[in-house]
Amino acid sequence: ERGPLWQGQAFSIQIKEVLYHQKSLFQDVLVFDSVHHGKVLVLDGVIQCTERDEFSYQEMMAHIPLYSHPSPKKVLVIGGGDGGVLREIARHPGVEEIVICELDKDVIDVSKKYLPFMAKGFDDPRVKVNIMDGAKFMEENQSSFDVIITDSSDPVGPACVLFETPFYKAMHGSLRDGGIICTQGECVWLHVDLIQPLVKAITPLFTTVEYAYCTIPSYPSGQIGFIIASKGGNGCKVPTRSPEESVQKKLRYYSPDIHKASFVLPAFAQRAIFGDS
Repeated sequence: ERGPLWQGQAFSIQIKEVLYHQKSLFQDVLVFDSVHHGKVLVLDGVIQCTERDEFSYQEMMAHIPLYSHPSPKKVLVIGGGDGGVLREIARHPGVEEIVICELDKDVIDVSKKYLPFMAKGFDDPRVKVNIMDGAKFMEENQSSFDVIITDSSDPVGPACVLFETPFYKAMHGSLRDGGIICTQGECVWLHVDLIQPLVKAITPLFTTVEYAYCTIPSYPSGQIGFIIASKGGNGCKVPTRSPEESVQKKLRYYSPDIHKASFVLPAFAQRAIFGDS
């Protein structure tokens, strides 16, 4: 794996068998079985998830905003066609409606066939699927959601708009008062030049803007972040609720302690993103 956002470095996974490789209307879609990482989903040459470590990203992206909200009822997922974030949202019995907007139907279909360990998220009866542009959907659904999660690919090609201020304005408009957004926030080792101006640009929109991260070996530099912002409230650094014991036993990365710890950034990243000393 090589990419323009991590020039000069590469990552390799040994392939056992290619299971699927086709061009969709929007991107190159590849699924293969690997020697040590299980099934792997690759979009436009960039690894999206591996069976070995996907739970890290999916759990943190879903549970940080959901356990920060006192009572989330309606949740919107933009992107996330592999179903992993849906799987995690479905662990919250208080959520009444889960809406997903995925532009590329092929990603959903391929994931259901080859990545059932994630795509089982689509099986929950609360899930409603929309094959459409997420920004357009939000424009048509103002003040509708308690939590909005954007599980996007990197800001290259069509995904660039998901890392720009107008998209965050659209999320803000579609949130209810007290609502929370969580978006893929790139890597502090590689992308502070992308993260810092975005955080600065959206800070006037939201009551709080924060950055958390998790470790995940198959992503560039082994780390991925989340931009988390709220429309009212006191921020998301401390969860307002905790998983029930039966749920926590099934989680492999998220816990209330890791939730709080995920906002503690290395000094260089804290300074670079927020300007703190």
